[in-house]
Amino acid sequence: MSQGYQARDAAIVDYQLWQPAPDGRWLRGPRPDQLVPGSYFACVGAAQTFGCFVARPWPTLLQQQLGLPALNLGIAGAGPALFRNDALLQLLRGARFVVYQVMSGRSADCSRFATGGHERVTLPDGRQLGAGAAWSELLQQDLRGINNPVLRGFKNRLCAAFGRKHIRRLVAETQSNWSSDFRALIKDVARPSALLWFSKRTPQHRPRYHSLEALFGEFPQLIDATMVRSLAAEADHYVECVTSRGSPQPLAVPVRPADAGTGEAADLLWSHNAYYPSPEMHEDAAKALLGVVKGLSADSD
Repeated sequence: MSQGYQARDAAIVDYQLWQPAPDGRWLRGPRPDQLVPGSYFACVGAAQTFGCFVARPWPTLLQQQLGLPALNLGIAGAGPALFRNDALLQLLRGARFVVYQVMSGRSADCSRFATGGHERVTLPDGRQLGAGAAWSELLQQDLRGINNPVLRGFKNRLCAAFGRKHIRRLVAETQSNWSSDFRALIKDVARPSALLWFSKRTPQHRPRYHSLEALFGEFPQLIDATMVRSLAAEADHYVECVTSRGSPQPLAVPVRPADAGTGEAADLLWSHNAYYPSPEMHEDAAKALLGVVKGLSADSD
């Protein structure tokens, strides 16, 4: 997916993609000069850590402030389970310290969807869909055959308020698996750490069941304050950055989201980036983290 971002965004930013191994994942640059244990810090997350449409994402800004190379492990659509493989764990265990971005819950498994830590899910019938499309399909199952918009709206509200118990159960499973995966990741890495909440919203979220937007909430989708409090206890520090400064971000040239392979309609064009954090939001995240990571870096010397 990193290569998809570069293909889509080439006229706007060079992501300086590189591979730590010939058969490894493509990562966001700049590439650290060396990967000797203790010679870099690592940043784990999704596109908000990778830095879509941003020349200097928050890991790079911190690198410049600390004088210590950053290993940017921001991977598109990632959930915590994605990082629990030997190659990435080896890189993480060599870091002086690790900053973990709170990632989306839609990239965690449940009994209906298998994700492998990705935003794209596999259904029981073998189909693969984006998480949004898969959950939307679930929400609309009990509306099939109802074409009258008034009746459809009435039944949707009724089911959202009193039904859809199977969806509520799947949400609970997903949230539980996300929490277990993330706690296990932090324990497996066993390095000094900070947990970063980086979003336009606060952690407070209550899933509602009348639409996908109401179910997911803004990024990080499906994550609530109780989950964050529990996870923060596993890290050495917790940093919260709630900001929308500079969003939506005007783009130098329009881009076609589908060119990244993320499943959007082929005729959709973006003149502004309204989803991913803007450059100003990355500045806010780096500022919020700076004091904590200075301490982590000094303590780990």
